[in-house]
Parts: sequence; structure tokens; C-alpha cells
Amino acid sequence: MDITIIVIEGFERWLVAMGYAESTAQGSVNYVRDFYLWLKVSSDVEISQIDGKVIRAYYGHLQKRKRKRGSGSLSDNYINSNINALKRFSRYLQESGKGNLEIDVQRRSITTKPRIILSQEEIHAMYRVCGKVSEVHSKLLGIRDRAILGVYYGCGLRRSEGIELNVTDVQLKEKMIHVRKGKNYRERYVPMTGQVADDLMEYILVAREHTLSFKHTRHEALFLSMRVGRLCGNQLIGRVKMLAKVAGIEKEVGLHILRHSIATHLLQSGLSLEEVSQFLGHSSLESTQIYTHIAHESQS
Repeated sequence: MDITIIVIEGFERWLVAMGYAESTAQGSVNYVRDFYLWLKVSSDVEISQIDGKVIRAYYGHLQKRKRKRGSGSLSDNYINSNINALKRFSRYLQESGKGNLEIDVQRRSITTKPRIILSQEEIHAMYRVCGKVSEVHSKLLGIRDRAILGVYYGCGLRRSEGIELNVTDVQLKEKMIHVRKGKNYRERYVPMTGQVADDLMEYILVAREHTLSFKHTRHEALFLSMRVGRLCGNQLIGRVKMLAKVAGIEKEVGLHILRHSIATHLLQSGLSLEEVSQFLGHSSLESTQIYTHIAHESQS
């Protein structure tokens, strides 16, 4: 077997062992695999021979490369994700005694767009249309939609955190959700309101057990599709967008918009910056600080 394949497979196992979300782990592996494919074509060198000059050449290649789909160059986010993946790979190589990559390129600065925040009335409107979106399985999907809103708005989870949830992570008696695979492999417990707990209980005990995914496989995932297993991010986003459309909301709504919205609403209700930061799983108050400005602007 090619030594490169062995190393990349070891990297993937390391990412999983470190607790990275499945989407992050898979993305990192794909980026590193792309790097090795480029390396094989441009300069066939061993891991021990990869230095800062090689990394900078690859960075230049990414800046010039065209998108595989559509037109134009690669986005800054895509290039930064590549660099982050190589940094994780370098850490893996160091910890496994296989070498070290000299990553001395800077992430590209991203122009931040104004955050979209839903009002509490808009959130209520999305809840009201649950069960009115689909003609087929409307009741079951409506129950599942309320559970999705509960996890992403009521508990403010990140996209990958909600995708990775299993039924055993929902502690209804304690009214807590155990996030096992948070950002930077940090786990935490997130409280939920009585209403969110009720919605999740109804979904788990009623709607979830009627999906073919559960009947055929007894799948452990919290959010199941009607047929094929764990819901993916695009499917979850699709449901949320559909709810917003039926509710007459013209804003661009996604899973992270629900997280931004609950953070803003909690600050408006009087919770401290520290409490909201802990709720969201932020590593520093700086990440939460942006919501204080949004909260003030929304109230003015």
C-alpha cells in the first residue's frame, strides 16, 4: 500500500480519536488528500522533505486555481479551510513521530457580512407552520421540525453539533443535551426549556420511531430521515428554509441564523455575556461580544 494512503488513514483515525466532528474530520482528510495529489504532480517529495517553500507553493496554487464547478477563483473560506487542515495534519505528524510541516502562511482575511437575526415573532411564525409544510407525512415531519427548531434555536447548537447528536445525548429528565463533539473537540452540556424538552420527547417517542430508518436499522442518530438514516446538514437546512418560506420570512435563513438569533434574544432578555458565552460553547468572550452590539441595535 502507498505510504501516503497509510499516513492519511492514520490522520483520519487521529481526528476521530481527538473528537473532531465527522464533517470536520472528513473535510480535513479531503484537503490533505488534495495536497498530496498536487504534490505528486508538482514535486514528488517525501513527507520529511516538505518544507515552508513547498507549502507556500501550494498556497500560491490554491490562490490561482479555478473552481471545479462554476466560474471564478476559490473562495477565501475554502483556502483557509485548506490551511487549517494542513495545520491539523502537521500536529498529527508531530504527535505520531512522522515529521512536521512548516506552515508559515497566513490565513486570508474574510470580509464579514452583517449577521442576519430573526425576531422572536419570526421564530414563533416558524413554529406555527410546523406540520403545514409537507403534504406527505405532514404530522410526523411537523413534529420533527419542532425538534429541529428546538435544537438549533432553543439550544443554540452549531450545525455539526446537531447533526452528530444521538438519542442518548438528549437527557429529558435533566433537561440537558450532551454535546459530545463540539468545536475544537470540546464537550459541554446545554440546558433546554420545558417546551423544547416536550418537543424532543414527542419526536423521540412518536415521530422518530415511525421512520423507515429507525424501523430497519434502529439507528442511534437523533435526527433521522424518513428512509436512509441520519439527516445531513443540507437536509436540515432545507427543512429550516422551507419553514421560513411558508412562514413568509424573506430573510436568508439557515441553521446558524437560528443560533445567532437565540444568542441575541438571550442577551436582550437580561442574561450576562458570560452566561450566553457558556451556553453557546464559545472559548472566549470575544466570540460572544458581537451579539451585544446586535442586541442593542435590535432594541433601538
